[in-house]
Amino acid sequence: MNQILIAYYADNAKKLHKVVNKILLKFGGLSDKDLDDFYSLANEVFVDVMRRYDGLQPFDAFLYSCLSNKIKTEMTRRNREKRKADIMSVSIDSLVGDDENTTIGDFIVDDFTIEKEVIEKDKREEWRKEVYEYLNGLSPLQRKIAFLLSDNHTPDEICKELHITLKHFENSMKRILADERIKPLRPVVERM
Repeated sequence: MNQILIAYYADNAKKLHKVVNKILLKFGGLSDKDLDDFYSLANEVFVDVMRRYDGLQPFDAFLYSCLSNKIKTEMTRRNREKRKADIMSVSIDSLVGDDENTTIGDFIVDDFTIEKEVIEKDKREEWRKEVYEYLNGLSPLQRKIAFLLSDNHTPDEICKELHITLKHFENSMKRILADERIKPLRPVVERM
């Protein structure tokens, strides 16, 4: 028995992995994690086979048969779990009731429409473009002030950070707020 154990577990269980791989070839679509799971399962089966082996048939055949049965059982269990999850998922387009045109989606109260979403996305993109143009029109110092303000820094903190006087900060703010392109940022600036 000890010789069998040494043969299967020599070189990091290479022989045992080879047997498992041969069985798994019938299945496919397995990830490395799945392989690790099946190698662990094979270790459990191997221990059980070592206890039950009676010597009446070749050990390799007995092990292969036991591993094959255990792996098939595990694959069946996994497939059942997947089907169970599929059964639990329901499409919003599933028909309900006696009316063959009523879907689950018809019962959901929501004002979402693709058209509204596209319009809102276009508005957001336009707003981003306006903000980008506005920020590019500022001087480097004014841009730094705007970014620090957007991060909720106080005027004193900004003066200290940028090594400028409060008067310089106030003059820069007047120019920042006087720019006609500030329109898209007005709600943000007014909160500051």
